[in-house]
Amino acid sequence: MGGTPERIRTSNHLSASRLEDVLDLAQRFKAGAQRAELAGRSVGFLFFRGSLRTRTSFEVAVHQLGGRGVHLSAGSDFWEVEARDGVVMAGTAPEHVRDAAAVLSTYCDALAIRPRPAGRSWEVDRRDEGIRAWAGHSSVPVINMESALWHPLQALADLLTLRETFGKDVTGRRRAIVWTPSPTPSGPSVVHSLLLSALRAGIDVSLAHPPGYELDGGVLSEARHLAGDGGGTLEEVSTARDAARGADVVYARSWAALESYGKPTLAAHRVAQRRDWLVDENLMQLGREARLMHPMPVRRNLEVTDAVLDGPRSLVYAQAANRLPTQKGLLSLLLRG
Repeated sequence: MGGTPERIRTSNHLSASRLEDVLDLAQRFKAGAQRAELAGRSVGFLFFRGSLRTRTSFEVAVHQLGGRGVHLSAGSDFWEVEARDGVVMAGTAPEHVRDAAAVLSTYCDALAIRPRPAGRSWEVDRRDEGIRAWAGHSSVPVINMESALWHPLQALADLLTLRETFGKDVTGRRRAIVWTPSPTPSGPSVVHSLLLSALRAGIDVSLAHPPGYELDGGVLSEARHLAGDGGGTLEEVSTARDAARGADVVYARSWAALESYGKPTLAAHRVAQRRDWLVDENLMQLGREARLMHPMPVRRNLEVTDAVLDGPRSLVYAQAANRLPTQKGLLSLLLRG
């Protein structure tokens, strides 16, 4: 978030005190606090790819704070934009991010961006050049609504959900992050953000995935540093059962194999061979009355069984609901006064 690239990751790079402010505000909003802190203000939402929970919760958040959301979808409301500096714009993009961001900054008090990774090279997409360009050229705060590398808004909602479930101090709680199969796996952005946010909160993390589904090397390096620097512990294991043993939370999520990134046929073949990673009751029983978390959308009975999703220890709807108050807290912190 903010007008510089270093500040666009929201929960990943908020100071501990600012993160506490956002979560405390979120809890006040959930308790019924009414604040029109965005009265007379507008937030521009630029979606370069689809959204259900993020778009709806953010637009409702702005409305409930007394502001106005301006929704823009790439391909229908505006055209392709060029993010690279110094190029001869002889391609399909008729406008540069530099110009679009400068103009929208005169209309809106903040911009929220969901970019579309090119999907051909992870080494290119992991740079998050698109949203970094918007942040660098905007004169108002820029909020990351999920880039290739990060999904900080989901991590905020997940932290609030953990607080509500286990109390404000979650130090020493254990979270198992378990890979699940999907014919259309997402990028690793959600897992990257929730991994780092959990370790910073003092949560012990056990990460499980099949061979070849390792997370981004730079993010893993940062996670290991956090674990060795007084945060929660990090254990990397090879089976879902090893991860789930003794866990307070089993966090199920599908993500693409980065080594086959940009090769959809190979990626689909690899996923088809991993149907044994389904999260079911037998897996959940290995935890300590473990709760299920999943950021949604979820493929029922492929990633998680109906019995677990609809069971009494499923937190998936609570996570989704908490997108609204945490985003209200973030907007309030960014734009008040």
